[in-house]
Amino acid sequence: METKSTDKEILIKGLKQLGLSLLLMFIGPSFLYLILSNKDKPFYIVLLILGIIICSLAVYFAFKGINTILKSLFESNKTK
Repeated sequence: METKSTDKEILIKGLKQLGLSLLLMFIGPSFLYLILSNKDKPFYIVLLILGIIICSLAVYFAFKGINTILKSLFESNKTK
C-alpha cells in the first residue's frame, strides 16, 4: 500500500516564503509609520508608494508560502 509523504524540499521553500513575509510584515508598517510622521519631506509620495508596495508584498508572500506548504503536504507524489 502506498502512502503519501511530505515533500520536504517544497515544504522548506514554503517556510522560506513565510519567513520573508514575516520580515516584510515588520518592515512595511514601520516604514509607513516613519513616512506618515514626516509629511513635509520632498520624497513623501514616492516613499509612501514604496511602503504600500512593501506591505502588499508581505501579504503576497504569506499567501504564496501557505499555498506552497499545503501543496507539499497534500499534492506530494513521493512514496515511502
